Amino acid sequence: MENQVKALDPVFAEMSAATDRLLWDEIPELTAREKVLLCLTADVCQQTLGLPFQQHVTMAFDCGLSADDLREVLRFVAYDSGYPAALTALARLVELEREHALPSPTGQGHEVNADGTGSPLPESMRQAVAALDAPFGTYMDLQSRMRAGMRLLSARERAFITMTVDVLFQTLQESFRAHLTRALSNGATPEEARAVVRFSARFGMTKAWRAMHVLDALLTEVGGARV
Repeated sequence: MENQVKALDPVFAEMSAATDRLLWDEIPELTAREKVLLCLTADVCQQTLGLPFQQHVTMAFDCGLSADDLREVLRFVAYDSGYPAALTALARLVELEREHALPSPTGQGHEVNADGTGSPLPESMRQAVAALDAPFGTYMDLQSRMRAGMRLLSARERAFITMTVDVLFQTLQESFRAHLTRALSNGATPEEARAVVRFSARFGMTKAWRAMHVLDALLTEVGGARV
């Protein structure tokens, strides 16, 4: 893959390699698997489904993720990226699996529970959203309920993915607060939360810069400021 980038532009390849060394080698708070998941999340949200997505899919398999895991990533992120973006990524994933003889999915999934009722979201959040617009609240209930049975991604991984989506889309109010709180409640430390935002600079420096300001204020508010 590095040779492909060099063939396009050797100077760009050098800059990219230096960036990767800093963000991959010097952010020990995140595992290699978590970093790959965040890269895939960015690919879906930003629709970078060419060479970057191919690279990240290959890295995902190298990190032990299965084809079933990758499909759960796309099912999960569709909530925030939008279904059309996630569907486009799914079609590209299938193409890559065929072109490069990558492992195929086994069909492992989860119960969708689309026809159920309620939601795993905090009741206060549900009431606040319903007060804004009741049908939108119903939609939010459905989306959260359909993902409640996912088990291939850990709660920590799901929280980090949604934090990255917030950075990329700059949704740094209610949702970023909720996703940061979820990460911390599932064992993430403040420094690990900072690492998630720091890593997202790979997908847009100025977006990460703004998110770091918001994160710092939120961590101070919840007593997780760096000492």
